[in-house]
Amino acid sequence: GPPEKKMGIKASNTAEVHFDGVRVPSENVLGKVGGGFKVAMHILNNGRFGMAAALAGTMKGIIAKAVDHAANRTQFGEKIHNFGLIQEKLARMAMLQYVTESMAYMVSANMDQGSTDFQIEAAISKIFGSVRSQACREGEPSSEAWHQNPSYVALCSQEAAWKVTDECIQIMGGMGFMKEPGVERVLRDLRIFRIFEGTNDILRLFVALQGCMNKGKQLSGLGSALKNPFENAGLLLGEAGKQLRRRAGLGSGLSLNGIIHQELSRSGELAVQALEQFATVVEAKLIKHKKGIVNEQFLLQRLADNAIDLYAMVVVLSRASKSLGEGLPTAQHEKMLCDSWCIEAAARIRDSVAALQADPHQQELFRNFRSISSALVEQGGVVTRNPLGF
Repeated sequence: GPPEKKMGIKASNTAEVHFDGVRVPSENVLGKVGGGFKVAMHILNNGRFGMAAALAGTMKGIIAKAVDHAANRTQFGEKIHNFGLIQEKLARMAMLQYVTESMAYMVSANMDQGSTDFQIEAAISKIFGSVRSQACREGEPSSEAWHQNPSYVALCSQEAAWKVTDECIQIMGGMGFMKEPGVERVLRDLRIFRIFEGTNDILRLFVALQGCMNKGKQLSGLGSALKNPFENAGLLLGEAGKQLRRRAGLGSGLSLNGIIHQELSRSGELAVQALEQFATVVEAKLIKHKKGIVNEQFLLQRLADNAIDLYAMVVVLSRASKSLGEGLPTAQHEKMLCDSWCIEAAARIRDSVAALQADPHQQELFRNFRSISSALVEQGGVVTRNPLGF
């Protein structure tokens, strides 16, 4: 078909492809017959992993434009980089770029070490870089699966790049809205990243369900052990002890001491606390919904956002620890980026978990979302009338 007229990435030609009676010769088959889905997923995983790196680089260029404008623009007799609102914008932009780049390096390291199971991390990096997850906007399971897959990284990196570019335009004011600086083109080009290689919405469900599946297997194993408690006493007592300690607010004994640099111990404690809180709510929701959790998309989205925040905490702790341990010139700056991210991410997870566990308004909110959406579909648009009667 003819080339499509698109919002962005106009240098990339997009057109419909029509097949009519096409036959593929056996020597041209990729993989095994009937195994095309696996081939497609492998391609998508590799594409997602690369997005975090590409978007981290995009953010570097955009941040440089924002800094240049803030350092040279004068208002009220002062350079605007001296104003608190601008300082917070620049700092948050730097944090998002640091997290995205750290995710890209973490996934790359896992792949270099021979890991083949990295689809969750790739998805996360894709989400994070392209716009910023709900958890990132304002403010898992504890299985290693949250930290060994590229889906997770893809999600986050896309959303961060969108936020950074949007804030650059805001810092530049009216000039940012013009074509000449080139930032508006970057914003248009970035919008597709939340859609292709798997939409961020679907990838969030994937991240949450993969984590829940691994935790579900653990709970299933405990159920089997209960059928023969005398032969599995050690396993049962160990798990029971962990759950009792978590419910009492004591934690399960997990610690990052000796793993991360001592100067990051406070942020490490925040990460462990967030992981404990998250593990508790995941267990509770799995026990409540069982296999029906696949239909609880309001819940799954929030679990995914918490998982994304947790993964981000882990990658920045790892990178900042390395920089501090090697005494790099940027180590203290990286420590500030890491500490700032962990403080806010831990607060987002704490508030989200508290709402999912005990806030009666949360379920009311979910019911309202369903009803409002149904009314809009039935009406064919906005239901409310003009208050002036016309």
